[in-house]
Amino acid sequence: MTSLTRAVMFLHEKTLGISRPVGWHGVDESVIASVAATLDEMPLAQRVLAEDRVIEVSRNLEFELPARYAGMAGITTITCAPVAAGERWYGVIVADQGGEHYSLSAEDHRRVHTLGRLAAMASTVEHSAVSRERTRSLDSRIELIRDIHDRVVQRLFGLGLALGAEGELTPEEQRRCGEEVTAVLAQLREALASPVAPRERLRVRPVREVAEWYAQSPKVRLSWEPGLEIPARLDSLVQSALTEGMRNAERHSDGAPIEIRVAAKEDAIVVEVVNDLATGERPANGNSRGGGIGLRLLTLEALQHDALIEFGPAGDGRWRLRLLAPGRE
Repeated sequence: MTSLTRAVMFLHEKTLGISRPVGWHGVDESVIASVAATLDEMPLAQRVLAEDRVIEVSRNLEFELPARYAGMAGITTITCAPVAAGERWYGVIVADQGGEHYSLSAEDHRRVHTLGRLAAMASTVEHSAVSRERTRSLDSRIELIRDIHDRVVQRLFGLGLALGAEGELTPEEQRRCGEEVTAVLAQLREALASPVAPRERLRVRPVREVAEWYAQSPKVRLSWEPGLEIPARLDSLVQSALTEGMRNAERHSDGAPIEIRVAAKEDAIVVEVVNDLATGERPANGNSRGGGIGLRLLTLEALQHDALIEFGPAGDGRWRLRLLAPGRE
């Protein structure tokens, strides 16, 4: 549609505040796949989005693009177009003519701008689909929480009162308490066996790739035990733990480095996300006892895989989310 021969589209990732390539043409995938940048280090993208227009640059590229990328792939002139619609910024399209100097016509400017708007519309549709999926998943999990509260917690509360009463229990009372424990366990198994919508079905990347993708951010440090492979049955759970841990770290930390640790300990897979607290008074999600709804839902998801979620202060003003999952069936 235009005289441009190479193009890459970058979309913004809110969790880490970086933009990553999501599609390209005429560019070697091995060259572009690991590229990541923030809006702060790309003045050209800032102007393109703020002014909502296509801009060409031929001089001082090291001041317009991240310095580490300004000279890659023989770039001499570059065109940048906004991927934006409805006053929302999604990213930018960066393109050129194979490294040669050029000047686009007004018609090419209009077409590239239109392509950016079409890309923004496609991104809007994808975001809507993900939002609907998350809403459905959240509704399903809230229903599970309500079911456990109404059927299990109430009986456990009564059982706790009986066992905490003064005096010894009679044989009949002991038998009754035993029956209550058996009944509660049966109800809990029934509730956990009910189908629950998985979190964020729209995943296509292996968990190792997701962790490495997070580590593209300069403030994220990844430690992955050499040779460790995550079992396929745990892939979704580990991705959920990483996503929730990174979301909380980004929302509540003070900007210090975030650590992701993945290792095996005896027969368990251990995944940790560790970050500094913004304040020493409250942990992530603002709840000092039970965590936020995201952590509670993650805990329920872990139970379905016979796994355990731990979260809380880790000392020295640090906050840790840890997943412990059985490495074998």
